[in-house]
Amino acid sequence: MSPLTIAETAELVGLTPDTLRYYEKDGLLLRPVARSASGHRRYDAADVRWIELVTRLRATGLPIRDVRRYAELVRAGSGNEEERLELLRAHRSTVLARLAEVQEHLGAIDHKIGIYTEALERRSEGAA
Repeated sequence: MSPLTIAETAELVGLTPDTLRYYEKDGLLLRPVARSASGHRRYDAADVRWIELVTRLRATGLPIRDVRRYAELVRAGSGNEEERLELLRAHRSTVLARLAEVQEHLGAIDHKIGIYTEALERRSEGAA
């Protein structure tokens, strides 16, 4: 993969260039983004993989401070895997709890759909 511009990277990962700049400024990336001779940002495959992970963590509700902490731990290198694991396991528990709640809500929606489907079927059978 040849280096990508900020616009190309943003499109690839489904973010805006402003969000990528924010991620960089706020310490969410693993390393400074490479620059071309003209000073434009150039993202490589490793940058894209990390941004995709950050995007997934954010999409599942991990607070920015925890993403930043995770990035700090990864940047620090080996020796802190237990702390990384603890952070990810805690977040996994939160995501699973939210998922269970959403599944419960979905069950209520499915129940209502069933009620209306049955009512409409009875109505169409009575009209026939």
